[in-house]
Order: sequence, then structure tokens, then C-alpha cells
Amino acid sequence: MGTDPFGATMVPALPCPDVDAMRDFWVDLGLEVTYRQLRPNPYLAVQRGGFAIHYFGMAGVPPEDSYSTCLAVVDDTAPVFERFAAGLRARYGRLPLTGVPRITRPRRRANAGGTAGFSLVDPAGNWVRVMRRPPAGARDEAGGDDDGSARTAYAARPEGAVARAVDDAVVQADSHGDPVQARKILAGALRRSGDDAPPVERVRALAYLAELDVRTGDQATAHEHLDALAAIVATLDDAARADLGSVLDEAAELRSGLTDG
Repeated sequence: MGTDPFGATMVPALPCPDVDAMRDFWVDLGLEVTYRQLRPNPYLAVQRGGFAIHYFGMAGVPPEDSYSTCLAVVDDTAPVFERFAAGLRARYGRLPLTGVPRITRPRRRANAGGTAGFSLVDPAGNWVRVMRRPPAGARDEAGGDDDGSARTAYAARPEGAVARAVDDAVVQADSHGDPVQARKILAGALRRSGDDAPPVERVRALAYLAELDVRTGDQATAHEHLDALAAIVATLDDAARADLGSVLDEAAELRSGLTDG
């Protein structure tokens, strides 16, 4: 049997106005420069392991108008996110959730079979989407999306209405880049559920809703949602708080970045 001629390695090449600014950005996030030229045409290659991105110089495209994107599939998104987050915090003094560059946190993506993913928007406005590799043999059909396309299931959707609303909000905000609509979805679900949803489910939803508040420029409401979260956490036992550990850490970091109000 011959070798598959499509057994290739594909590397994205993305536009940027300044390859040296992009070099400095990615070096701070843990990648290494493997190639750089300024003439006759600016070009940059950065890489760590199998995570490789190339950039070509292209002036005149505002970052907010960029439509370029690429996908990186890794075994585990968590350590990749933590390395990127550490570099971003060191570079900007905080984890940038708004503007350019910015990053989302790893969350399950209902539109990707429940696998975890996060997005990093680089200084040129390119979306670098990092997804967890699906488990081997877990490509079972699970119906279809609203547009009739097939959907693949790797992890079951949660049962609770609020937890499902978090799933839907993540798709809107973190995949589609529409935090305004995501905020409407999640706020509506919390309002309808009242106190009926399990406390831990409400805490997770409030933490994400507060982040969406920040991403849509409403810090006053973010304070309110974080206060509501804290009130629920005060009623939980130690086991429930331990289960929410990373969520509470994220909420604390979010609160520390808010202005007074």
C-alpha cells in the first residue's frame, strides 16, 4: 500500500501590519521564531511543537475588521491556555478579555461536540481557535444543528436549562464573536429559572455572565452579577466550593480587574 499523498502538514499564513510586533507578541506567549524576513516582503514564522503560525506583511487592515482565522487542535487546551494566559498577564498586566488582542477561556463548545476550546485574537485581529482533539472513535452522529448541518457528539449536553443556556451563550460569544447576543441568552435563562436551578449551576452561569458584561462594556452589571454569585457561594458546603474552584478563581480575577462601582 502506497503512502497517502495527502499526508501533509498544513500551516496557516495570516496577515499582519508589522511582523516584528507579531514576533514579540508570540515570543512572550512561549513560541519561538523559526523564520523572519523584511525584504522583499515581510514574513514571519513562529512555532512551538506542532503549533506553528506564519505571518505575511499586509498594511491597511484595521484589527477590528480582520476576518482571518485558523484552527489548532491539541490534546489538552488547559496547559496551552495557561501558557498563553501567563504571557498575556506578563505583557499587559491583566488577562485581556476585550479589545485586541484578547482571549477567551477554555469552555466546552456545544457546536464542536462538547470538546473544550478557546480563542486568542492576536494583535492583528486574526482569530487563533484552539480546540481539544476529539477522543478516538467518538464521532457519533447526534442529529443536526438548526441550519440542518450534521453535528458530531463527543460529550452529552447538560440537562439543566441554565447549564444548556451557558452552552448556547459560549457558542454565540466565544465561537461566533457575539457577546451581546450571548449575554441576552444567559441573562434570560437565569431570569426564567429564578432559584429553581441548582446553586452550582447558577454560580457557573453568573461567572460567565459577569465576563460577558465586561466584554460588552457593562462593568456595573458585572459587579451585580459577581455579588449575586458571592451570595450563593456563601450558602454552599466545602465540597461544592471545591468543585467550583476554577470558576471562583476566574470570578475573583474578573472582579479584581473591574473599576470601582
